[in-house]
Amino acid sequence: MHRLRTCAARLRPLAAPHIALNFSHRRPAAAGLPRTFQPIRCYTAPVAAEPFLNGTSSNYVEEMYYSWLENPKSVHKSWDIFFRNANAGASPGAAYQSPPPLGVNLSGLSQAQALVGTQPSVEKLVEDHLAVQSLIRAYQIRGHHVAQLDPLGILDADLDSFVPMDIITSSEKLGFYGLNEADLDKVFRLPTTTFIGGSESALPLREIIRRLEMAYCQHIGVEFMFINDLEQCQWIREKFEKPGVMQFTLEEKRTLLARMVRSTRFEEFLQRKWSSEKRFGLEGCESLIPALKTIIDKSSENGVESVIMGMPHRGRLNVLANVIRKELEQIFCQFDSKLEAADEGSGDVKYHLGMYHRRINRVTDRNITLSLMANPSHLEAVDPVVQGKTKAEQFYCGDTEGKRVMSILLHGDAAFAGQGIVYETFHLSDLPSYTTHGTVHVVANNQIGFTTDPRMARSSPYPTDVARVVNAPIFHVNADDPEAVMYVCNVAAEWRATFHKDVVVDLVSYRRNGHNEMDEPMFTQPLMYKQIKKQKPVLQKYAEKLIAEGTVTRLEYEEEVAIYDKICEEAYTRSKDEKILHIKHWLDSPWPGFFTLEGQPKSMSCPSTGLKEEDLQHIGKVASSVPVEDFTIHGGLTRILKGRAAMVESRTVDWALGEYMAFGSLLKEGIHVRLSGQDVERGTFSHRHHVLHDQNVDKRTCIPMNYIDPNQAPYTVCNSSLSEYGVLGFELGFAMASPNALVLWEAQFGDFHNTAQCIIDQFICPGQAKWVRQNGIVLLLPHGMEGMGPEHSSARPERFLQMCNDDPDVFPKTSENEFAMQQLYDCNWIVVNCSTPANYFHVLRRQILQPFRKPLIIFTPKSLLRHPEAKSSFDDMVDGTHFKRLIPEEGAASQNPAGVKRIIFCTGKVYYDLTKERKSRGMEETVAIARIEQLSPFPFDLVKAEIEKFPQAEVMWSQEEHKNQGYYDYIKPRISTTINHAHPVRYAGREPAAAPATGNKKAHLLELERFLNTAFNQDAFRGQS
Repeated sequence: MHRLRTCAARLRPLAAPHIALNFSHRRPAAAGLPRTFQPIRCYTAPVAAEPFLNGTSSNYVEEMYYSWLENPKSVHKSWDIFFRNANAGASPGAAYQSPPPLGVNLSGLSQAQALVGTQPSVEKLVEDHLAVQSLIRAYQIRGHHVAQLDPLGILDADLDSFVPMDIITSSEKLGFYGLNEADLDKVFRLPTTTFIGGSESALPLREIIRRLEMAYCQHIGVEFMFINDLEQCQWIREKFEKPGVMQFTLEEKRTLLARMVRSTRFEEFLQRKWSSEKRFGLEGCESLIPALKTIIDKSSENGVESVIMGMPHRGRLNVLANVIRKELEQIFCQFDSKLEAADEGSGDVKYHLGMYHRRINRVTDRNITLSLMANPSHLEAVDPVVQGKTKAEQFYCGDTEGKRVMSILLHGDAAFAGQGIVYETFHLSDLPSYTTHGTVHVVANNQIGFTTDPRMARSSPYPTDVARVVNAPIFHVNADDPEAVMYVCNVAAEWRATFHKDVVVDLVSYRRNGHNEMDEPMFTQPLMYKQIKKQKPVLQKYAEKLIAEGTVTRLEYEEEVAIYDKICEEAYTRSKDEKILHIKHWLDSPWPGFFTLEGQPKSMSCPSTGLKEEDLQHIGKVASSVPVEDFTIHGGLTRILKGRAAMVESRTVDWALGEYMAFGSLLKEGIHVRLSGQDVERGTFSHRHHVLHDQNVDKRTCIPMNYIDPNQAPYTVCNSSLSEYGVLGFELGFAMASPNALVLWEAQFGDFHNTAQCIIDQFICPGQAKWVRQNGIVLLLPHGMEGMGPEHSSARPERFLQMCNDDPDVFPKTSENEFAMQQLYDCNWIVVNCSTPANYFHVLRRQILQPFRKPLIIFTPKSLLRHPEAKSSFDDMVDGTHFKRLIPEEGAASQNPAGVKRIIFCTGKVYYDLTKERKSRGMEETVAIARIEQLSPFPFDLVKAEIEKFPQAEVMWSQEEHKNQGYYDYIKPRISTTINHAHPVRYAGREPAAAPATGNKKAHLLELERFLNTAFNQDAFRGQS
């Protein structure tokens, strides 16, 4: 029966009229572009229909076929020939031969019988069809290599002029598939993996090739066949192969022209008014503006309400003006050198500033919020920051599928290929706690990086090849074809809305000027820039095309240009009235309601960060329990939870429990807590255990922190990918979205932050000064000399302290009541090294309860996590208690201040080494030890009070780090200022060194012994001034 169905399927009629009709609607080839393969003529292939093969006669045909199978002679000779021809592979029309008229001898059928012999064998027919399928697949895989992508016509976008063997550029190449020129007019059935037939299931080979060329070898190059999902591949094939897909309405073309006018004339206006100013214009890639607007329009149509964008400097002012719709006068006044800054801080250059704007999308008539993130010159650094902010906005509005909030990232070709952060950001794209459910990446591919040729800038064919690692389709498009750009961007936006995965649009363009407007590109790219000088601008080309086809008249076009020029001139006149630059008008992440209308804190005080006893008890019980029934935890974890319960019972906390109390209490108060980093769920040192794993059921987990209170905020704790740069940038972006969240990033070891140095140096440290943008992100950096070698010891505190903005030579003049809070408000970030769990608890809570937001850098311990003395009582955490910026000497030395010969200031873990040594030497009454818990802002007032307690004491700073590292260079001048340089500040610590720590355990202990000896040797500095 299967064989019959196969035969019957082969016999179904192919309606020739439909084929002929379809051929008459061919898309014209792009003007001026040579066709890859020039067919001399194109035949339709009319096929005779079989009037006998219909529903009413099928039973009869079936009976005849069965009879013929049993005995070919049992049926009429004409049926015998028909079935034999059909089985041999002849087309149905050719297989059918009319029976001879009455009276004609059957021998007259010899000519008809000969047909069987002339029909191709089944094997040949199958081979030819397979060859055609391979040919179709070749275009789908490699057609982009011969697409006409470079507007200048001098470079190959893939850096290779080689034409793949399996792409048909001449009839001779048909031989690669075992075909020849005679096969061009044969009709072939199309496989289900192509849509070039439209409504037709078969086409002549010549037409198949023509349609493949039109789909894959013109101004659009599509890379997608590496995607391992058939549904996604089919979706893309349909979008680009289906005949007639790139048809635009009159209104769409006119809108596109208007957008091109604005994009082009904006740059020309800036060039006329400020010809000697750097602005990193968009000339040569003006179609970027309609590209972005098309993506936003289509996304808005699909339900997106908020778009967060990140981009480099090139074209930024144009995007601000024509996409975000920043007031033109606000942009123009940035060029005025006499403009005064109204806000505190350094500010930033105009092409780094961001913007936030909510408006009506004119195409969809829906509200949309557009945010362009401020960013530094460090290309691509903003990528993970945008993703983090996008994730946060999705989180806060309950958008679990990314249908309401999305991100668009713009890139340069050289940076997209060269910067590793691009790869790190891509690898966050599908991770559960990091996915933003698809990002549209747009590459402004100038085919040059400053002065560097692409052949020197990348090893891959395209700058976009990094996107292949996450199965993101890549659409290359000639940026001098605005309609192709518009179509590709529509498809990209639809892809994101359909599959919620990343997609890349590669706008292959050029850079009409040098790297900036003052740069001379002819030094290094003479041939390219000779061609660019001859190149007709894309607006002129597109306008001429639309005028020629009658879409607009020349008068209408000139009116459109005049209208926008007038808008610019009027805005320029208004801009002259602007005398003051308000950086806060360029804020990319406003926090409505958090500050006063003037942008100031609503108060300058911080309430107690302590908790009620019952809250501590309740959170402690949750921390020491498994709130899910029938959940089997690891035996070792059972002991840990019992230990926690015992601590709660005795009203004490260790480091992990102190953290639990801080997180749990904030969650109970409705503050979202998000902890991210490598292995943070368990903790690098196996101390945290915030995610419990069922030992009997795979992937079954429990997070007790989410069981504290029915009305609590959710707790997110997530192990990150093995990335610091990307993940820290992501968390920084997450913290930007709302002040009412505690967002923490923990490094596996403190020194691992150095691979994220760009985020720290360019965003976290100066972010508020540059962009008037506060951020409360917390960095947890495990730090301490434990004899673990150079790479797992130092969090490099000296770097963070060097970047603090407080003056070492000035004792702040602030009233006693406001001293601590004013210092915090004035600083660029807070740096602490807590020595007790209680102080760690308080500083985390203070981060949310203070009336403004500052980044918080915490050097966290390793050995102190389990140190028997590193525990705190509930008494230090209850109502009325606060974070202690300095913990004074409270032992025997404080009872007899006059007898104290030396006061040692220190911070962090070394305190426990010092107290142990002091006790062993019996010097508890003669040496005082004070802990500076908050290093920056420096607690001048408390240090002064502590020194004044011990009038006879020599002042010393002790640290376990090397002298050229750690805190000494920061602390010494500030203590000197505190005591008016009355006497020297002594040093006890390791000697200067290049490496942070020794790799030899014995050497480590010997160094410790030496500096402890210095710290308690009263004669160590005798005779020194």
